[in-house]
Amino acid sequence: MFKLCGLQFLLAIHSQASLSCFPPSLSVSQALCHNLEDLHVTGPLKDMNFSVPEGGGVRFIYQFTSEPPAVSFRVTGEKDGIIDIVPRTGILYLNGSLDWETKAVHRLQVESLDEKGKVVKGPYAVTIHVEDINDNPPEFDQKEYTGVVRQNSRPGKPFMYVHATDRDDPTTPHAQLTYSILHHFPNPYTEMLFQIDSVTGAISPSKMGSYYLDPQKQDTFTLVVTVKDMAGMTTNAFTSSADVLITVKESMWKVPPTIHIQENSTQVHPVNISQVHSNELDVIYDLFEKEKLPRLPFSIDQNGVIYVTEPLDREEDDSYAFFVVTKDNKGELVDKPLQIHVVVEDINDNPPVCQQALTVIEVQENEGLGSNIGTVFATDMDEKDTLNSRLQFKIESQVPSVPASNLFFIQQDTGILQLTSRSLNKRIASNYSLKVLVTDAVFQTRCDVQIHVIDINDQIPIFEKSDYHNVTIAESKPVGTVILEIQATDGDEPATGSSYIIYQVKEGDPNDTFIIETDPETNRGFVKINKALDFEAAPMYNLVINATNPEPLVPGVQYNSSSLTLFKVFVTNVDEPPVFPKTVYKGEVSEDIPVGSLVMTVEAYDPEGAVVRYSLEGDIRKWLKIDSATGHIYTASTLDREQEEIYTVHVVASELSNTAQKSKTTLTLHLHDVNDNPPRLAMDYPLFFCHPLIGGERAFLQATDDDEQRYYSRFTFSLVDDMNTRNNWEISKVNATHAYLSPKHANFEEKVYNVPVIISDNGKPPLGRQVNLEVNICKCSSEKSCFIEVQREHSWPSTGQAIGILIGVLLIIGRSLFLC
Repeated sequence: MFKLCGLQFLLAIHSQASLSCFPPSLSVSQALCHNLEDLHVTGPLKDMNFSVPEGGGVRFIYQFTSEPPAVSFRVTGEKDGIIDIVPRTGILYLNGSLDWETKAVHRLQVESLDEKGKVVKGPYAVTIHVEDINDNPPEFDQKEYTGVVRQNSRPGKPFMYVHATDRDDPTTPHAQLTYSILHHFPNPYTEMLFQIDSVTGAISPSKMGSYYLDPQKQDTFTLVVTVKDMAGMTTNAFTSSADVLITVKESMWKVPPTIHIQENSTQVHPVNISQVHSNELDVIYDLFEKEKLPRLPFSIDQNGVIYVTEPLDREEDDSYAFFVVTKDNKGELVDKPLQIHVVVEDINDNPPVCQQALTVIEVQENEGLGSNIGTVFATDMDEKDTLNSRLQFKIESQVPSVPASNLFFIQQDTGILQLTSRSLNKRIASNYSLKVLVTDAVFQTRCDVQIHVIDINDQIPIFEKSDYHNVTIAESKPVGTVILEIQATDGDEPATGSSYIIYQVKEGDPNDTFIIETDPETNRGFVKINKALDFEAAPMYNLVINATNPEPLVPGVQYNSSSLTLFKVFVTNVDEPPVFPKTVYKGEVSEDIPVGSLVMTVEAYDPEGAVVRYSLEGDIRKWLKIDSATGHIYTASTLDREQEEIYTVHVVASELSNTAQKSKTTLTLHLHDVNDNPPRLAMDYPLFFCHPLIGGERAFLQATDDDEQRYYSRFTFSLVDDMNTRNNWEISKVNATHAYLSPKHANFEEKVYNVPVIISDNGKPPLGRQVNLEVNICKCSSEKSCFIEVQREHSWPSTGQAIGILIGVLLIIGRSLFLC
């Protein structure tokens, strides 16, 4: 249509005719020349502004109407040979295409003239704004780009940029550019190793690239990068591309080898111990502690040189681990943190230390030649298993030196003391003091040793009584009670292993019911109850007790009957309550088992053999009964898991002849569910739809079920098989628990409808329930709330009813908002 009109328009211009090519009415003219849309294309002479898209060729802009005595028009200004006016008709037109990139605004002056060419009106300013169209593809500022990336560079950290420009209007989407990577050569992985910022053109390694880039495997890559205008949001966008050649170089950012520093260095600190190099320029180096220390004796300068700032002590800390990080001027991490490991090497700077200020050793006077009599222990804080911590032992002196000066020998590398002769005699010397010299490669320390020569164990313990006769105790006596004190004596040297007495029950107590403890000062023995007594299991014990020494007897001496004693323990009976073998009885039954079914049997026994009777406590629901003689427990009424899933009662066992003697246990009954509850609506509320209905209304229904849903609830919703109901309503499933109720047409009256709905569950067998939904078709306010009139004869509702109605309406409003 525009082309035809434009052709006729040109003919009119050349013929200087009136605008007879155009239809007689303005509205028809606008219809034909549709590019003018709703603009007024004719009017009196005045200041005007026009917006004209660039390109498009010959076009009609506007027609100025003349007022007598004006008979023609004249245009001057920035016409550029394209803009002109038909003098007789006042038609302002283009005889070519405007170009936004050449000139965005044309400023003209239009005036009307009379027959003599004199100005009647004007000049008036006419401004033509050229509208940009997307007629320029974006262009990269280079045909090919090159860049270098370091191995293990941080993902997302740009190492180069590409840049493109577009000659179109930058204030429009025509010049909004989007960058992307079209191809990636080679691409050995499922994901690209590089990524580009779609806005800035910044190229950086991807997460995959940060991990996998390795010049040993592939040191060059070619990326085909594209740029689209129109922000890349349309298929009609112009696209350009450029190659990006990337060289992968080895990472300079590497963990240095483990740093070894000798402790207690006398160098002037700080001391250079290592250096790291970032892949990036102008970074800030910093140290980060792996573990919080009172102080970190290391620092780093801005050339990546790591220093130790003070002498180190291996005994204080034998190694250090910390991280070196690089940051940019915004404080953001540049490289991955490097963990630095420092090992402090030992020097021999610690003397040996005696483990005990005085080592005391006891030796029997008849100890054999070469016997190990004890060990001198010493430690060295220098590094273990090195020459710095190797200790050697030597006896420096022995006091007294009788009957010889070398009675003892110490193993040089173990500190074990041995006898060099059989010459120990307590009558000659009962004590010896040794000075033991302990040395490492640099230091030495003296340790004191005292050796006590003790009497040989040639005397056996002798009981003061060979028979302690009888002890009678009740079976209820607590564990730990002393039931008897016994005494034996030993003629060997006091306070030695030869005279200390150990009492043991030798016979008559196979279950260790009794234990005997010794007073170390008096050697008196205390017989105590070690385990609970039980008259029914063991009413009497016939005990044989022996007395021995921890030191072995000398050859030729043996224990005999003098080291034995006897006594009997009589246990008296105490009436005890019945005993249950279990503290808790657990059972599982289905909730639908018949009344009178056996669910459990409990048993208790009386230690004295009394007859036991059973009863229940805590059966608040009266679900159970128990046979008092047998302990059989039956159901007394119908069980219901929905009331209580785990039912707990107490079973009491008491003696028939003495009901005060009783004990109690717990019975826990776990009820298994059966499908005995039909589904129901999760909430009980009226539904409403605003009158008149417009179609598409629906109300939200939710079902629930009191039965246990072992996997998930699943309900089906359906309407009652009634013609009227099915013609007016329909139900559609939302999910396993929800459905929509919808009117099937809009021809409903303002009244309350009862809609019968059947809800069924997925039990085996399934259960269903009919629900009569009350649906109000009623007038609504502009807020979509429903006004429900209360039917009362010639009177207003009472205050209580009005409040009730208001609450109902508010509930309906809330429901409506929820559904929306």
